[in-house]
Amino acid sequence: MGRSHRGRFAGLALLALLPAALAACGSGGQDGGDTPPSGKAPAEEAAAKSRERVQAYLDALTARDAAAGRSQLCAPMHAAFDSAATGPNGDFADHFTVPQATITEVRSGPNGQEVSASITVAAGSRKAVRPLLFTVTRSGADWCISGEAPGDGSVDPDVSPSGPPPTASAVPSQ
Repeated sequence: MGRSHRGRFAGLALLALLPAALAACGSGGQDGGDTPPSGKAPAEEAAAKSRERVQAYLDALTARDAAAGRSQLCAPMHAAFDSAATGPNGDFADHFTVPQATITEVRSGPNGQEVSASITVAAGSRKAVRPLLFTVTRSGADWCISGEAPGDGSVDPDVSPSGPPPTASAVPSQ
């Protein structure tokens, strides 16, 4: 009978300590964890991570590295990327280069973060500036590009879609 009381006592002690243990797990930024207590942190993190993903994609585009570009995309986009990226109108098509790519704006959108970019596309001696709009979303603990569409051209009023490359005020990709 002594053994059954010890088991009950251990069970009750565990139940009594469980709420305190669970409360300690959810303390967040109060104990010096990674999450700052500020309400702006999630929005700032989203903008920074979105900018990083799109910049990595633009760098891959400029370097003509399709594998590096693909790695910035969310998994559901991989099949479409694989079939179209190096095709005649794909981002990584062989017949054109991207000498310059610039992020022009990062903002919150209805489906995630929206990152506007301006790319200069060259085919032979012809060049054109094209706006692109990337949608970046959180996938688990990481961020990825979940959409890419032609921009509306309203991103940078100083650059027309077929005009000269972006001005020096834009930050080119490195």
